Amino acid sequence: MITRREAALRLDIPLEMANRHGLPKSLTDAEFAELDTNPPAWLQQSRANRTGTKPVWVKLECVVCGFTEDVRPKKWWPEWTYLSCDHHTPGEVPLPADGLARHEVDGIGSRFIAVVDEKPSPAPGHTP
Repeated sequence: MITRREAALRLDIPLEMANRHGLPKSLTDAEFAELDTNPPAWLQQSRANRTGTKPVWVKLECVVCGFTEDVRPKKWWPEWTYLSCDHHTPGEVPLPADGLARHEVDGIGSRFIAVVDEKPSPAPGHTP
């Protein structure tokens, strides 16, 4: 059996769309294959509208323990160097490369912290 959420992931559609168009809470493998092979008009339109520039789902993975989670990306997420589960310590994440400053952003997915390594900004009033 395939859950509605898993079907949405495989079809590359938002879960809200799966709900709105009446996908059942679970489908058999054969039902899913039929839906994927012979999509209804709403799914055909969704596929036609996909530009490929913005993913519907992303897979998040902890650099420390390998835990993964498929989630809908958020516009406010930074470009990160690493992701780690919120229960890992900063010392468990690889060190930043020489000359890079590090900061963390909480609230990525259900349990991740984004580790962002970037060139430090010059001090105010300082011209390089």
